[in-house]
Amino acid sequence: MNGGLRGALVALDVDGTIVDHDEAMSDRVREAVQRLASSGAHVVVATGRSLHGVLPVLQRLGLHEGFCVCSNGAVTVQLDRSEPEGYRVVSLHTFDASRAAQALHESIPTGLFAVEVLGRGFKVTGPFPDGELTGEVEVVPFEEMFDEPVMRVVVRSPEHTSAQFGELVASIGLHGVAYSVGWTAWLDLAPDGVTKASALEEVRLRLDVPRSATLAVGDGRNDVEMLQWAARGVAMGNAPEEVRAAADEVTGHVDDDGLAEVLEDLLDAPAETRAAS
Repeated sequence: MNGGLRGALVALDVDGTIVDHDEAMSDRVREAVQRLASSGAHVVVATGRSLHGVLPVLQRLGLHEGFCVCSNGAVTVQLDRSEPEGYRVVSLHTFDASRAAQALHESIPTGLFAVEVLGRGFKVTGPFPDGELTGEVEVVPFEEMFDEPVMRVVVRSPEHTSAQFGELVASIGLHGVAYSVGWTAWLDLAPDGVTKASALEEVRLRLDVPRSATLAVGDGRNDVEMLQWAARGVAMGNAPEEVRAAADEVTGHVDDDGLAEVLEDLLDAPAETRAAS
């Protein structure tokens, strides 16, 4: 990152980065994020979570202004306390998921499917395990889920490991969609070309931030493009090897406040050192 922190864009993943897998957020991480926001940097939370699912995290962080990328880049909002909901949608990408979803449904007849409903929750073909989806959850027949363009589809297949799921998706040959396989047998479908990185690039252009003044921290496979997009991409210590390989450096594990290590070093470094980082 070049120069000081004011005007820099710092993109932060949520699960496995800001919070651990039990949803715990340390005071150290919270304080580091708040210090960063107070320094004049643009702190942009970029997550695979739905808008409904990330709002409580923003509240815990004390972030009430700026941008937030949700649903792996399909939705970007600008936080604004003057708005009734505390935000306004500035970018929304949808796509026709019917053909891809049908192909997956034929290959994984026992899989669970979910379609995100902006700001409300999900439509699902059957109940997901408690805590995996946020907001209102409505069970509907598979045939009714894709009558209209959607912004995100989630597929869950507990019978497959993530590696097996990835091989299955590759064998189907999905076209016209972007996809990422999660930690478990969990697949996200998005409009083709839409990722956290594509959404962050939209935000960067809106804010007129030089690419050299961008930093991203994440731990998941859906963070790979984001880490490669940033001038400085940092993988969490708990990230799998393929994510580490996509990053410029690796910090500590989420359980050891790896994110706070990165942000504190950035905040406490002399300006001339920041310019070289």
